[in-house]
Amino acid sequence: MGRILIIAEQFQGKLKASAGELLSAAQQIGGEVDGAVFGPGSGDAAKELAGYALGKVFAVDCGCEYSGDGFAAAVSDAISAGGYDFVILMQTSTGRDLGARLAARHDGAWINDVIGLEGSGADVVARKPLFAGKVISSVKFSTESLKVLSLRPRNFDALAASGASAPIEQLGGGTQCLASCTVIEPKEAGFIDLKDADIIVSGGRGIGNAEGYSVVRDFATEVGAAMGASRAIVDSGWIDHSYQVGQTGKVVNPQLYIAAGISGAIQHLAGMQTSKVIVAINNSESAPIFRIADYGIVGDMFEVLPELARQIKAARQ
Repeated sequence: MGRILIIAEQFQGKLKASAGELLSAAQQIGGEVDGAVFGPGSGDAAKELAGYALGKVFAVDCGCEYSGDGFAAAVSDAISAGGYDFVILMQTSTGRDLGARLAARHDGAWINDVIGLEGSGADVVARKPLFAGKVISSVKFSTESLKVLSLRPRNFDALAASGASAPIEQLGGGTQCLASCTVIEPKEAGFIDLKDADIIVSGGRGIGNAEGYSVVRDFATEVGAAMGASRAIVDSGWIDHSYQVGQTGKVVNPQLYIAAGISGAIQHLAGMQTSKVIVAINNSESAPIFRIADYGIVGDMFEVLPELARQIKAARQ
């Protein structure tokens, strides 16, 4: 069996739950597993990551939130020194950037957007969607050099920390940061990131205008959901692009996805059709979204969402 490095993500010193998904994939491949975490607060997050029964953990802090060249340089040195065969990251904006850089630096191969693994070791086969999810392809590495995998969030069962304590090694890379991100701020304080959400409610053109999005925001506040949007209302300028779910937005996989006033264009379906349960709310019974929905409600979203929020809150009590 080879050696595997998982690269976890954190925010403000708090390790993201996706670390458990990375470990799950690593254990399926099999081998010795180490970890790394980057950015300000990586020292605190590394202590959490060390509890996942890893061999060792690298804390990478270049003095900025993220630097593709700086972080890649620091981690690349650790990869060479540790003789790693696999690197596993999440399919996020930073994971996509860092994964590609690491594969290029080591003349390796990168398989992105992985939703499942078959087999183990060097013969592992990765499953990934193509053509907006219409095809699931099986891809196998043909290289003997570094193999990089990035996982689509929430497709692997997250393992819990074991309570172990791995040694932590600090890594720097600030001198090689040609470009860097200095500040990351949430769009709306208190709201959940789409990638991490168990419940997502998204609004589409059915909201009528920018002010109509308030019904989505109110629902999210009531039930603790993340807020999403279709491309149509993003292109209309009614909501920021960071909320967009779809092929050119964010690909999500929550336990519950509520599509309110969304007709169901192929571009949007590509970003949410793997959700565990899909509820569609639309006043047109012929809307394409109903074809993939587990539950469909034909009605006015401005009446249905408040009532649904009340029902969810009552069921939780």
